[in-house]
Amino acid sequence: MSEELFALSPSGWLLACFCALVVGMSKAGLPGLGSLAVPLMAMLFPPTWSSGILLPLLVAGDFIGVYHFKRHADWRLLLRLLPTAFCGIVTGFFLMRHLLAGDLERANHIVKVCIGTLILILLFFNLLKEAVLKFDFDKLPGVWNWTLVICFGLIAGITTQLANAAGPFINIYLLSMRLPKDNFVGTSAWYFCILNCCKLPFMIGLGSINRHSLCFNLKLLPALVVGALLAIFISAKMNEKHFSRLVFVLTFFAALKLLFA
Repeated sequence: MSEELFALSPSGWLLACFCALVVGMSKAGLPGLGSLAVPLMAMLFPPTWSSGILLPLLVAGDFIGVYHFKRHADWRLLLRLLPTAFCGIVTGFFLMRHLLAGDLERANHIVKVCIGTLILILLFFNLLKEAVLKFDFDKLPGVWNWTLVICFGLIAGITTQLANAAGPFINIYLLSMRLPKDNFVGTSAWYFCILNCCKLPFMIGLGSINRHSLCFNLKLLPALVVGALLAIFISAKMNEKHFSRLVFVLTFFAALKLLFA
C-alpha cells in the first residue's frame, strides 16, 4: 500500500473518523455497533486492504475493553475457543494470500461481496439471539459440545481474518453459556484482544498493515477515544432497544451498498 491510498477527501476523512468512533463505541459498551465498522472501512479502501487497515484500531479498542473488564474473563471458555480460532486465522490467511496472488480487481470484488454477505449473515444471526438464549450449549453431550466449539472457533477465525467479522458468532456462543453481564463482556474483550493481536503478523505479511496504514490509524485514535467515552454515556442514557434497531438498519444498508455498489 502506498501513501497515496490514504490521501482521502474531506468526506472520506469524515467517514474514517466516524468509523473510528464506531469502533470505540463498540468496544466500550455498545457491541452491536461492531459490525458497522467493517463495511464502512471497505467503502473507503479496496476490500482486500480494508480489514488490515481496520485491525490496529480494533486492537486499540480491545485494550480499552480489557482494561475495564480484565478481572471478569472466563478463562475456561477462552481456552476452549482460542485454539480452533487460531486454526481459522491461519486458514483465512492462506485464502486471502491466494486471492491477492491473482487479479487484484477480481480479488477486491470477491472480498467486497464476501464482506457484504458475511455482514448480512451476521445480522440474521443477531435476530436469533432470543432463540439462542433459550438453549444451553453447555448441557449438550460432550462430543456435540466440542463439535460446536470447533465449528464456532473455526468460523470465527476465518471470518475475523477475512473481514474482522467474528463478533456475532462468538457473542451467540457466549450468550448460550449464561454468563453474568460483566463476565460476558470481559470474556469477549479478552477473546478479541488475543485474536486480533494474533492476526497482526499475518496482516503485516499480506502487506495490508505498513507504516502508512499505521500513521493513518494514529490520526484516528482521538476519534476512537471519543467513541469509547460516548458509549459510556449513551449506554447509561439511551434506550438500548431503539439504539440496537438503529444500528441494525445502518449496518444492513452498509452491507447492501457493498454488495450492489
